[in-house]
Amino acid sequence: MIRLACLDMAGTTVLDDGAVADAFDASLSASGLSAGSGDYDAAVRYVHETMGQSKIEVFRSIFDGDPHRADTANAAFEAAYVEAIRSNRVAPIPHAAETIEKLRGSGCAVVLTTGFAPGTRDQIIAALGWGDLITHALSPADAGRGRPYPDMVLTALLRTGTEAVDQIAVAGDTTSDLWAGSRAGAAIVAGVRTGAHGDADFATVPHTHVLDSVADLVARIDTHNQAVSR
Repeated sequence: MIRLACLDMAGTTVLDDGAVADAFDASLSASGLSAGSGDYDAAVRYVHETMGQSKIEVFRSIFDGDPHRADTANAAFEAAYVEAIRSNRVAPIPHAAETIEKLRGSGCAVVLTTGFAPGTRDQIIAALGWGDLITHALSPADAGRGRPYPDMVLTALLRTGTEAVDQIAVAGDTTSDLWAGSRAGAAIVAGVRTGAHGDADFATVPHTHVLDSVADLVARIDTHNQAVSR
Protein backbone atom coordinates (compact mmCIF):
# COMPACT_ATOMS: atom_id res chain seq x y z
CA MET A 1 0.00 0.00 0.00
CA ILE A 2 1.20 3.50 -0.79
CA ARG A 3 1.80 5.39 2.47
CA LEU A 4 3.95 8.29 1.20
CA ALA A 5 3.60 10.60 -1.80
CA CYS A 6 6.62 12.72 -2.74
CA LEU A 7 5.42 15.51 -5.00
CA ASP A 8 7.58 18.05 -6.81
CA MET A 9 6.65 21.70 -6.49
CA ALA A 10 7.15 24.00 -9.55
CA GLY A 11 5.51 22.42 -12.57
CA THR A 12 3.85 19.61 -10.62
CA THR A 13 1.86 21.07 -7.73
CA VAL A 14 2.77 24.75 -8.24
CA LEU A 15 2.04 26.92 -11.28
CA ASP A 16 4.37 29.91 -11.58
CA ASP A 17 3.62 31.59 -14.93
CA GLY A 18 7.12 31.00 -16.28
CA ALA A 19 8.83 32.43 -13.19
CA VAL A 20 11.46 29.66 -13.10
CA ALA A 21 12.56 30.41 -16.67
CA ASP A 22 12.57 34.15 -15.97
CA ALA A 23 14.61 33.64 -12.81
CA PHE A 24 17.17 31.59 -14.72
CA ASP A 25 17.41 34.35 -17.33
CA ALA A 26 18.02 36.91 -14.59
CA SER A 27 20.63 34.71 -12.93
CA LEU A 28 22.61 34.08 -16.11
CA SER A 29 22.67 37.79 -16.92
CA ALA A 30 23.71 38.67 -13.36
CA SER A 31 26.64 36.27 -13.58
CA GLY A 32 27.98 37.85 -16.76
CA LEU A 33 26.53 35.81 -19.62
CA SER A 34 25.21 37.89 -22.51
CA ALA A 35 21.88 36.86 -24.06
CA GLY A 36 22.44 35.50 -27.54
CA SER A 37 26.04 34.46 -26.94
CA GLY A 38 27.16 30.87 -27.40
CA ASP A 39 27.86 30.43 -23.70
CA TYR A 40 24.45 31.82 -22.81
CA ASP A 41 22.64 29.51 -25.24
CA ALA A 42 24.60 26.50 -23.95
CA ALA A 43 23.67 27.45 -20.39
CA VAL A 44 19.97 27.73 -21.31
CA ARG A 45 20.08 24.26 -22.88
CA TYR A 46 21.73 22.84 -19.78
CA VAL A 47 19.16 24.52 -17.54
CA HIS A 48 16.33 22.87 -19.50
CA GLU A 49 17.99 19.45 -19.39
CA THR A 50 18.54 19.68 -15.64
CA MET A 51 15.18 21.13 -14.61
CA GLY A 52 14.21 19.83 -11.19
CA GLN A 53 17.76 19.60 -9.89
CA SER A 54 19.34 21.66 -7.11
CA LYS A 55 19.71 25.19 -8.45
CA ILE A 56 23.11 25.82 -6.88
CA GLU A 57 24.44 22.55 -8.33
CA VAL A 58 23.19 23.56 -11.78
CA PHE A 59 25.04 26.85 -11.52
CA ARG A 60 28.18 25.13 -10.26
CA SER A 61 28.15 22.95 -13.36
CA ILE A 62 27.57 25.90 -15.69
CA PHE A 63 30.35 27.97 -14.10
CA ASP A 64 32.76 25.11 -13.48
CA GLY A 65 35.79 26.35 -11.61
CA ASP A 66 34.26 29.70 -10.63
CA PRO A 67 32.31 29.33 -7.37
CA HIS A 68 31.82 33.11 -7.09
CA ARG A 69 29.89 33.24 -10.38
CA ALA A 70 27.85 30.20 -9.34
CA ASP A 71 26.96 31.83 -6.01
CA THR A 72 26.11 35.11 -7.77
CA ALA A 73 23.84 33.31 -10.22
CA ASN A 74 22.13 31.34 -7.46
CA ALA A 75 21.49 34.44 -5.37
CA ALA A 76 20.04 36.23 -8.41
CA PHE A 77 17.83 33.23 -9.17
CA GLU A 78 16.42 33.02 -5.66
CA ALA A 79 15.85 36.80 -5.52
CA ALA A 80 14.02 36.78 -8.86
CA TYR A 81 11.81 33.90 -7.83
CA VAL A 82 10.98 35.47 -4.48
CA GLU A 83 9.93 38.61 -6.38
CA ALA A 84 7.65 36.43 -8.52
CA ILE A 85 6.06 35.07 -5.35
CA ARG A 86 5.49 38.60 -4.07
CA SER A 87 3.99 39.57 -7.43
CA ASN A 88 1.40 36.81 -7.08
CA ARG A 89 2.74 34.82 -10.04
CA VAL A 90 2.67 31.60 -8.00
CA ALA A 91 -0.53 29.58 -7.69
CA PRO A 92 -1.54 25.95 -7.20
CA ILE A 93 -1.72 23.66 -10.21
CA PRO A 94 -5.47 23.08 -10.74
CA HIS A 95 -6.77 20.51 -8.24
CA ALA A 96 -3.35 20.10 -6.57
CA ALA A 97 -4.61 21.15 -3.15
CA GLU A 98 -7.61 18.83 -3.44
CA THR A 99 -5.28 16.01 -4.46
CA ILE A 100 -3.10 16.55 -1.40
CA GLU A 101 -6.20 16.64 0.80
CA LYS A 102 -7.43 13.34 -0.65
CA LEU A 103 -4.07 11.69 -0.14
CA ARG A 104 -3.80 12.91 3.45
CA GLY A 105 -7.39 11.85 4.08
CA SER A 106 -6.57 8.33 2.94
CA GLY A 107 -3.70 8.10 5.43
CA CYS A 108 -0.94 8.90 2.97
CA ALA A 109 1.79 11.32 4.04
CA VAL A 110 2.54 14.06 1.48
CA VAL A 111 6.04 15.52 1.23
CA LEU A 112 6.80 18.31 -1.24
CA THR A 113 10.27 18.16 -2.79
CA THR A 114 12.06 20.87 -4.72
CA GLY A 115 15.37 22.12 -6.07
CA PHE A 116 14.74 25.52 -4.45
CA ALA A 117 16.61 26.66 -1.37
CA PRO A 118 14.62 26.17 1.88
CA GLY A 119 13.86 29.88 2.26
CA THR A 120 12.34 30.17 -1.20
CA ARG A 121 10.48 26.89 -0.77
CA ASP A 122 8.93 28.05 2.49
CA GLN A 123 7.84 31.37 0.96
CA ILE A 124 6.01 29.46 -1.78
CA ILE A 125 4.27 27.26 0.77
CA ALA A 126 3.30 30.29 2.85
CA ALA A 127 1.97 32.16 -0.20
CA LEU A 128 -0.21 29.18 -1.10
CA GLY A 129 -1.37 28.66 2.49
CA TRP A 130 -0.20 25.04 2.42
CA GLY A 131 1.65 24.95 5.73
CA ASP A 132 -1.01 22.79 7.41
CA LEU A 133 -1.92 20.90 4.24
CA ILE A 134 1.31 18.97 3.71
CA THR A 135 3.26 16.63 5.97
CA HIS A 136 6.75 17.97 5.21
CA ALA A 137 8.71 19.86 2.55
CA LEU A 138 12.29 19.10 1.57
CA SER A 139 15.06 20.84 -0.36
CA PRO A 140 18.46 19.38 -1.31
CA ALA A 141 19.99 21.11 1.73
CA ASP A 142 17.76 18.96 3.96
CA ALA A 143 18.77 15.66 2.44
CA GLY A 144 22.40 15.79 1.32
CA ARG A 145 21.98 15.79 -2.46
CA GLY A 146 19.22 16.98 -4.76
CA ARG A 147 17.68 15.22 -7.72
CA PRO A 148 18.44 13.11 -9.73
CA TYR A 149 19.81 11.44 -6.60
CA PRO A 150 17.26 9.64 -4.38
CA ASP A 151 18.22 11.46 -1.18
CA MET A 152 15.11 13.64 -0.79
CA VAL A 153 12.76 10.70 -1.37
CA LEU A 154 14.63 8.54 1.13
CA THR A 155 14.77 11.41 3.64
CA ALA A 156 10.99 11.74 3.26
CA LEU A 157 10.67 8.02 4.04
CA LEU A 158 12.72 8.42 7.21
CA ARG A 159 10.97 11.58 8.40
CA THR A 160 7.49 10.14 7.92
CA GLY A 161 8.30 6.72 9.36
CA THR A 162 7.26 4.98 6.15
CA GLU A 163 8.23 1.32 6.45
CA ALA A 164 9.53 0.50 2.97
CA VAL A 165 10.38 2.07 -0.37
CA ASP A 166 7.63 0.09 -2.10
CA GLN A 167 5.14 2.19 -0.13
CA ILE A 168 6.25 5.37 -1.92
CA ALA A 169 4.75 7.20 -4.91
CA VAL A 170 6.77 9.94 -6.62
CA ALA A 171 5.37 12.48 -9.11
CA GLY A 172 7.18 15.24 -10.96
CA ASP A 173 7.40 17.13 -14.23
CA THR A 174 11.08 16.45 -15.02
CA THR A 175 13.33 13.52 -15.83
CA SER A 176 15.27 14.35 -12.67
CA ASP A 177 12.14 13.66 -10.62
CA LEU A 178 11.73 10.30 -12.31
CA TRP A 179 15.37 9.35 -11.82
CA ALA A 180 15.12 10.22 -8.12
CA GLY A 181 11.98 8.15 -7.65
CA SER A 182 13.32 5.18 -9.56
CA ARG A 183 16.66 5.21 -7.76
CA ALA A 184 14.82 5.34 -4.44
CA GLY A 185 12.85 2.21 -5.34
CA ALA A 186 9.42 3.87 -5.30
CA ALA A 187 6.51 1.70 -6.40
CA ILE A 188 4.95 4.50 -8.45
CA VAL A 189 7.13 6.93 -10.41
CA ALA A 190 4.92 9.25 -12.44
CA GLY A 191 5.79 12.01 -14.86
CA VAL A 192 3.22 14.80 -15.18
CA ARG A 193 2.59 16.84 -18.30
CA THR A 194 2.14 20.21 -16.59
CA GLY A 195 5.74 21.39 -16.43
CA ALA A 196 9.19 21.49 -17.99
CA HIS A 197 9.42 18.06 -19.63
CA GLY A 198 7.07 15.96 -21.71
CA ASP A 199 6.45 12.44 -22.96
CA ALA A 200 9.54 12.32 -25.18
CA ASP A 201 11.73 13.28 -22.22
CA PHE A 202 10.02 10.85 -19.85
CA ALA A 203 10.56 8.02 -22.34
CA THR A 204 14.33 8.31 -21.83
CA VAL A 205 14.26 7.45 -18.09
CA PRO A 206 12.67 4.77 -15.87
CA HIS A 207 9.10 5.46 -14.75
CA THR A 208 5.78 3.70 -14.20
CA HIS A 209 3.21 6.25 -15.38
CA VAL A 210 2.77 9.46 -17.36
CA LEU A 211 -0.15 11.57 -16.13
CA ASP A 212 -1.87 14.64 -17.50
CA SER A 213 -1.77 16.17 -14.02
CA VAL A 214 -0.90 15.40 -10.43
CA ALA A 215 -4.67 15.25 -9.91
CA ASP A 216 -4.60 11.87 -11.68
CA LEU A 217 -2.24 10.40 -9.09
CA VAL A 218 -4.98 9.54 -6.59
CA ALA A 219 -6.63 7.13 -9.03
CA ARG A 220 -3.28 5.49 -9.83
CA ILE A 221 -2.55 5.03 -6.13
CA ASP A 222 -6.04 3.60 -5.56
CA THR A 223 -5.52 1.11 -8.39
CA HIS A 224 -2.11 0.13 -7.01
CA ASN A 225 -3.47 -0.32 -3.48
CA GLN A 226 -6.36 -2.46 -4.70
CA ALA A 227 -3.97 -4.68 -6.61
CA VAL A 228 -1.59 -5.27 -3.71
CA SER A 229 -4.42 -5.90 -1.21
CA ARG A 230 -5.86 -8.81 -3.19
